[in-house]
Amino acid sequence: MLQAPSGPRPSHLPSSELAGQHDGVLSELSVLPSPLELGEDKKDEKQPLENIDEVLSVASLYSDSGSDLLQDLGTDDPFPEDPDAPEGKQFTFRAALVGCALGAVISASNVYLGLKTGWTFGASLFGSIFGFAILKPLSRILPEHLGGGYFGPKENVCCQSAATAAGSLGLLFTSGFPAAYQLGLLGDDPVSDFGRIITFTLCCAYVGIFFTMPLRRLYILKLKLTFPSAVAAAYTIRSLHVGRNAAANARKKTLALIISFTVAIAWRVVSEYAPGIMWDWHWGWWFYKAGWKWIIAAENWGWIWEWTPAFIGVGLLVPINSSVSFVGGSALAWAIIGPALVATNRAFGTPVSPTGASPEYINYANMVLDDPVGAPSPKYWMIWPGCAVLLCASMAEIVGNGSAVVRSFAIAMEPLVAKIKAVLQGRGTDNRIGPTDEKDDPFHDPVPLDQQTPWWMWSGGLIAGSVLTMLVMRYQFGQNAGVTLLAILFSFLFSLVGAECTGRVSVTPVTTLGNFAQLVFGGISKGTGMAPMANQLNNGLTGMITLAASEQVADMLGDLKTTHLLGASPRAQLYAQCCGALVSIFLSAGMYIVFVKAYPCINTLSNTTCAFPAPDVGAWRAVSIAVSAPSLPIPRSSGITALCLGALSILSTLVKYRFVARPERRAWFPNWNAVGIAFILGPLCTYPMAMLFGSLIALMWRKYWPAGAVMYCYAVAAGMIAGEGLGGIANAVLQIAGVAGSAKGTSVGCPLDVYCG
Repeated sequence: MLQAPSGPRPSHLPSSELAGQHDGVLSELSVLPSPLELGEDKKDEKQPLENIDEVLSVASLYSDSGSDLLQDLGTDDPFPEDPDAPEGKQFTFRAALVGCALGAVISASNVYLGLKTGWTFGASLFGSIFGFAILKPLSRILPEHLGGGYFGPKENVCCQSAATAAGSLGLLFTSGFPAAYQLGLLGDDPVSDFGRIITFTLCCAYVGIFFTMPLRRLYILKLKLTFPSAVAAAYTIRSLHVGRNAAANARKKTLALIISFTVAIAWRVVSEYAPGIMWDWHWGWWFYKAGWKWIIAAENWGWIWEWTPAFIGVGLLVPINSSVSFVGGSALAWAIIGPALVATNRAFGTPVSPTGASPEYINYANMVLDDPVGAPSPKYWMIWPGCAVLLCASMAEIVGNGSAVVRSFAIAMEPLVAKIKAVLQGRGTDNRIGPTDEKDDPFHDPVPLDQQTPWWMWSGGLIAGSVLTMLVMRYQFGQNAGVTLLAILFSFLFSLVGAECTGRVSVTPVTTLGNFAQLVFGGISKGTGMAPMANQLNNGLTGMITLAASEQVADMLGDLKTTHLLGASPRAQLYAQCCGALVSIFLSAGMYIVFVKAYPCINTLSNTTCAFPAPDVGAWRAVSIAVSAPSLPIPRSSGITALCLGALSILSTLVKYRFVARPERRAWFPNWNAVGIAFILGPLCTYPMAMLFGSLIALMWRKYWPAGAVMYCYAVAAGMIAGEGLGGIANAVLQIAGVAGSAKGTSVGCPLDVYCG
């Protein structure tokens, strides 16, 4: 989903408007587009912004007067540093420890949210604000030998980087691994496979991290991509540390985050005991029981209102175009196409009531099918158009920005060519990539040499990670080392696609990239005569390598963008990312086991309703089966629709870039990634509606109370997203203990008077 919606990742979350405060109040506010819109719409190629309407502005932080003078801070070059700030350490034990702890919260949240919706979220804003809230007081209270001393914005970046890395990798456990267990490709349960899961995740984590370092100079220094959510984090960190009223602003933002975080946790846990009243409003069922019979169709097709803090928070951050496209995709799939399929006997549902007491109440989400081609459920039928839209839209976005992509590859080869020429001509080279003269160097790096990441460090890590991956895949999963090496190469290529998407629009379709890798390697395996089950395991694992590498590259490049803007050390961030990734490896796997223990339906195919719809798992399983089967198990009508919608998404995207000259008008084109996710997610329309609700709140907030939106929007949204995820973890623990809502709660408001939490 989208990474941030990711999802095919909606991945790691975007911000919407950036501006600054002076004396705790916005003294002058430029009416600005969101960073997402800057990344997607303002320029195809990132150049220095020249027009005031295209610049993110904050109040001058160096004026001793109370004037409203604005200092323009763009998204390309490092921010001016506070000349009075002392020189502090950047990578510290305290920052890495706190960052890993905060990332652990996001990691747990992401496993929960990914299984619920297929979407995961980055930890940058959460780690930035909460890291400040924890470390700033400790820096003043404790003596230096116990963790006290100056805590500045550069060390804050280190904390955020550790949090981001610790919060990643959740998508492995909300897509590929559950699909493998549903297909019977691994052991009896994740506990018996824990060692294999850990070593595989270890390989995915570090290959992706070391991929990232050489791409920094390309995407951040040369192409100057925006990375909207990273820019939001940079502005947030700066506002917490720099300026006469930084302390007051920091207290306000921290308080807003803590309140929203606490309320979201409490709401998620308490609502589990009365889900039909506090969480899901099954209004279609209520009217049906009151005698309005045909309205049960709203319930059948997933048009249920849900009070989900996470997705209302997502709506606060994403542009209205994404939310409208998400709801529009749900309406197309589950209010138009789905009912038409059932009416023409091209797809079929099954009665929900075992006694036949409510014959109109139908389940259209069944994925256990005796005849998936001749008698599919609407959910199974819709997977193929959804995957086609996601794949085609993502590829079309890259083609639409084709000149930048081609230039990316050309620029990426320049340092290697320069080094080879230097060696052939007998000239020595240093550890940096390319020449050192700013005038001659298109990659000029403003960071001091001792803070850069030398080529031997990232290349050595990449080689070691690749060798380890080949050994693990050969001896623990029986995969040919050559195939694994090819998978790593494809992962790097797909990571470039993910980096382009994240840098321009803060949307990373990592699951889609993983599905695309499944198609490639499934075809290779079928061509070698590999047995279907071995093919399914092979293409699933190689797809997960691509997914994880793309996810890591997108997240880490975002961190390095924040690092660049705040003038911090890339080498320190690499250390922090390596520490955080180690936490993510064990925590993500552990959280997956906790959820499977509490909700066994995650890993099994059954007719019963599961609390976790896991849309990515269904798509992953469907692709595994399709590419290994002698003939494609796709209904003919579904395949034709997939081709048509895929072509439409390509045509729409190319028209947007080729014929629409004014960037602001491109927002009128649908976000096809969101449309595709709606197809795969349903029939479940709760999340699109909640996201649109949040976007409308943000729209009104920014219009009528812009200063309050600038001060609190990021913090409130980050707290709501992380809070629901942590509340879900608490519910899983209560479920295992036998005191959860399913055992102690009420079914009032739920269909058929059956508990619906």
